[in-house]
Amino acid sequence: MQLNARLLSTAIAVSLAVAAPAFAAADQTPAAIRAKGLINGTGAAAAFRADADAFTAKSVTVDRDGTEHVRLDRTYRGLRVVGGDLVVHSKNGKFKSVSQTLKTTGRPDLTPALNGDDALVEAGAYFDGQINRINNNGLVVWARGKQPVLAYEVNVVGNRADGFADKLVYVNAVNGKVVGTDDIFKTVAATGTGKTLLLGNVSMTTNSISGGYQLVDPTRGGGNTRDGGGKVIDRVYNSAPIMTDADNVWGNNNESDVASEASDAHYGVAATWDFYMSTFGRSGIYNDGVGVKSIVNIIFQSQGYRGGGNAGWYGAPYKFMAYGSGDSTWYPVVAIDVAGHEMTHGVTEAVNGLTYSGDAGGLNEASSDIMGTMVEFSTNNAADPGDYLIGEKIWRSNPTGTKALRYMYRPYADGASYDCYPAAGFAGVDPHYSSGPANHFFYLLAEGTGTKTFGGVTHTPSTCKAGDTKNGTGSASVTGIGRAKAQAIYYRAMDLYYTSGTTYPQARTATLNAAADLYGAGSAEYNAVASAWTAVNVN
Repeated sequence: MQLNARLLSTAIAVSLAVAAPAFAAADQTPAAIRAKGLINGTGAAAAFRADADAFTAKSVTVDRDGTEHVRLDRTYRGLRVVGGDLVVHSKNGKFKSVSQTLKTTGRPDLTPALNGDDALVEAGAYFDGQINRINNNGLVVWARGKQPVLAYEVNVVGNRADGFADKLVYVNAVNGKVVGTDDIFKTVAATGTGKTLLLGNVSMTTNSISGGYQLVDPTRGGGNTRDGGGKVIDRVYNSAPIMTDADNVWGNNNESDVASEASDAHYGVAATWDFYMSTFGRSGIYNDGVGVKSIVNIIFQSQGYRGGGNAGWYGAPYKFMAYGSGDSTWYPVVAIDVAGHEMTHGVTEAVNGLTYSGDAGGLNEASSDIMGTMVEFSTNNAADPGDYLIGEKIWRSNPTGTKALRYMYRPYADGASYDCYPAAGFAGVDPHYSSGPANHFFYLLAEGTGTKTFGGVTHTPSTCKAGDTKNGTGSASVTGIGRAKAQAIYYRAMDLYYTSGTTYPQARTATLNAAADLYGAGSAEYNAVASAWTAVNVN
């Protein structure tokens, strides 16, 4: 099997944009055809090689004023260009700008000096663990470095000291060096009536069948919840049965009945679906109206570890959520912000494909933390009120409610995350920790500086001064614009301006563009975006 996985560790002006029909072939739309024509006329801006670059539209969004945003994938002489994706922005058939990471028209020679079997050996030697499966996906153009190179894309699945891994390793097809990686399986830093484990009793949508009920939600694309039977995740991903019940009362508020944690998961997925639909008009992860499959009561296996203290999203073609059964430190990992976090990994996969390394990896994780937190606020459940802590409900012992996996208002509070953006950017840093500056930015944008209390927990944010990295020691004052405006700006940047290799400085530009679209260049909201990024040293 090949599993794409991401693991945890008031609507505002969204009507500005309307997506193209979900089932329309984006590449065949007039907007896509226009965008490709504009690329032909503005080659330098799009780093376009007219002799051999080709483009396929992935999605099209048209604003109410006629501005078109077309997201495209790139090939060079038929090979996928990893990091060559871009978004063309235009109006009335005239080019406005392009969002992309690739900056050069240089392309490599496509004759490999290394054969595919040797690439497997190099990727296997690079992988620091026990390999369960390795396969060569073939040649690509790797374009996330300074100059594009010809490379083999090798998929390695196995167990490392820090957990299960499903990883893409890119091996230079000329000299055999590993030029880049991307984690498909993304880990956490730790890791009717539903009688839930974490939220008390909640109302849930289920499906009536002959002789009883199923944990299927017909109102949200047929999303369903399944029992993994306490098995290792890769043993049940395609066989776990949909849960059924005779009286439509699920669980007993205790771990003795797996339906309790299943109710939490079912409720959290519905809450996330509703958040994306009501706030952004997005119908499910892929905006195709199809619900998500959730599997609870599973365990993860790695070198020296076998337990349920984790949760994850497995992407296309499997498209399901996986919730660990818990361990001595964590309850079953089924909190609301966990569901929002993991499903947002799916949205990120669908819209911009942020890679899981460097700056882009931090932005990938932060996007999930940001939207997972907004789901928690929007749900407004008294048993888990909104706050800017990630995963605080999954701790077995958390009497003050202050333990968390991450702290958006003060990322360094976990001892490892970065409050501030380092001058050289991020390289080789766990994305859960490099997510800090973006989480920090979002908190300051929404709430500003000064002490506030959310969910009974005091939030006192830091800011950064020149030279700060992990520990922000600045005293700058930032005025927040509120969660509704902040989430609208961030989602629009994710959807229309981020690409797979977006860096932190490019994220600043992307969110400024989004703020200008929604509120106007030079508006209070636009200036607040600039101030919040500056407060975390992204300039």
